Amino acid sequence: MACIGEAMIELSLGSTEGNARVGYAGDTLNTAIYLRRLLPAEFAVEFVSVVGTDPLSDRMLAFVESEGVGTRHIRRHPDRIPGLYAITTDPSGERSFTYWRDNSAARTLFSGDGGETFAALSGFDLVYYSAITLAILSPKQRAALFDWIDSYRAAGGMVAFDSNFRRRLWEDIATARRDVETAWRKCDVAFPSVDDEIDLFGDADAAAVLRRLEGYGVPFGALKRGGEGPLPIGAELAAPQSYRMVDRVVDTTAAGDSFVGGFLSQVAQGGDIGAALMAGHECAARVITCPGAIVPKERWAVGR
Repeated sequence: MACIGEAMIELSLGSTEGNARVGYAGDTLNTAIYLRRLLPAEFAVEFVSVVGTDPLSDRMLAFVESEGVGTRHIRRHPDRIPGLYAITTDPSGERSFTYWRDNSAARTLFSGDGGETFAALSGFDLVYYSAITLAILSPKQRAALFDWIDSYRAAGGMVAFDSNFRRRLWEDIATARRDVETAWRKCDVAFPSVDDEIDLFGDADAAAVLRRLEGYGVPFGALKRGGEGPLPIGAELAAPQSYRMVDRVVDTTAAGDSFVGGFLSQVAQGGDIGAALMAGHECAARVITCPGAIVPKERWAVGR
């Protein structure tokens, strides 16, 4: 499996001045890490991106490799550096972000004709990307990615897509709607967030989101609804499922990303829709009890 997108330097701001924790994250990287933690060793998970040649990029690559995620398809850009974002959380655990990413190396992911990267991606069984991946690309790169997806799917490859709509990353709302709709129409496994879809498309509620996606021909996936629990897309549950609520939410960063990791870990192993939904919810429920996007390995091991 290949996860395509941007890796960033993460600053988790503390409650006092001068107190911040440095980490490395990004929506599709977060998914890759949780997917790797949940899958047996025989499954390969690769992260596909571009970073710089600076010391922080070196540390970022070392971190990704320490998680067992492959880095052989991460290019090094000689003149650009990774983006950076700071997280501030309120008392309820809800987070807000401040970004510095205009010169991000990942913005050159499919620059030129993208041929080398697309050739590498064609060897994977499944590729996963998000609306953030799309948003950081130029219009020419987006068009090239969509064209490649058509040929990849025609050859039997599977594509998973996550909404992750971030308004400030897009040129305008009309472009975002058009390109995200195109992505939904070209995917095999869909991970819309009800809040993102309502924000972007103006749907009235979760039922309206599901109807619209059905109209696009989305075949399979999950509608993410946070603590309410996910709804299946394109499949029926054998029996009703209940999803546990988290008593104390610390930080909702990477909740959706980790859900995707849990869900795809079951899909890869032949699990049914019920198992996939439960695995996604349980993974997200663990992640939101810790600060930052990536739960430290030692705490993750204890929580299993």
